[in-house]
Amino acid sequence: MNKNTGIAVLTLAAMTTPLIAPIAARADDSAKTQKQKNDWRNLAIGAGVIAGHGIINHNTTETLVGAAGAAYSAKKYEDARKKQSQDNAYRARYHRRSGTYTTGNRKYYTYGGNRYYMDLTTGQRFKL
Repeated sequence: MNKNTGIAVLTLAAMTTPLIAPIAARADDSAKTQKQKNDWRNLAIGAGVIAGHGIINHNTTETLVGAAGAAYSAKKYEDARKKQSQDNAYRARYHRRSGTYTTGNRKYYTYGGNRYYMDLTTGQRFKL
């Protein structure tokens, strides 16, 4: 087995490992989601390097396997990025973080779809 064939075999093994390894469909922990997202990004970069190596050495198989792996990993990375963004938006809606702020002795917020402010000195609530 020559050097280029060995590289192609290692590339193929690296590309199929994520398909075989069990990956949780929904990561509840944001750190786990971030790590998976980073793994897909790094795998895409590595596969791109392998495709570049195949181009330089005029090895069509290595180039195609590297390019396919890079495309697949880039797609999975983009899906993970969008999922993480959706999870963050859901978390923000659930905790009602958006739209609440304090200016002077007034606290502005949204409740039940209506805007209110509370006078912090008296504790009274007023609808805007």
